[in-house]
Amino acid sequence: MTDTCNTWVVIPAFNESAKISEVVRDVLGSFAHVVVVDDGSVDDTGAQARAAGASIIVHPINLGQGAALQTGMEFALRQGARWLVTLDADGQHDPADACAMLAFAREHALDVCLGSRFLGRTEGMTTSRRLLLKMALAFQTVTSGVRLTDAHNGLRVLSANAARRIRLRQNRMAHASEIIDIIAREKLRFREFPVTIRYTSYSKAKGQTALGALNIVVDLLLGRLGK
Repeated sequence: MTDTCNTWVVIPAFNESAKISEVVRDVLGSFAHVVVVDDGSVDDTGAQARAAGASIIVHPINLGQGAALQTGMEFALRQGARWLVTLDADGQHDPADACAMLAFAREHALDVCLGSRFLGRTEGMTTSRRLLLKMALAFQTVTSGVRLTDAHNGLRVLSANAARRIRLRQNRMAHASEIIDIIAREKLRFREFPVTIRYTSYSKAKGQTALGALNIVVDLLLGRLGK
């Protein structure tokens, strides 16, 4: 196991009882500390995650993935985390990639390391999903000025310093773009890192739709107007 005693893995989860136990166990094979934020699930996501060995925080109602990430990051910082990893609850991320990203971030004194499926590889990604992600990337590049290869990947490594400077206002899925905006505004040192994303029938069903992507754009535009 990589030296991860000061690292916390933050997993936002909403109705993920079918996969969360497996995800938590896989993560605990490489990391000592995992917190699952049960974001108002109506199934037994929280109980399954706790039984698998995770710390649990429960939102009484569903607030959105951005809000769950913010809750989890604040909790990890209170526990004294020096590094934080965020990953999704649907099993599409590989904890081995997170370990490699953490080592890379430490070696290069980064504030943030962002996973990129387009520098790495994907398994089972549809053409429509690829097109949707490329469109989201183009929008992100134009609006933030930050050039990336993958703007909406939930696998990230953050230093404690970076996590303290990230205060997400976007409660829903637009938080992924908001994080990039914060990286640019705060001049955080960042690099991308090649990772593997595994698309299964389960993760595809939980993933972003074209309507969801439109909602992200609306949320981002409203957020900018509100500044």
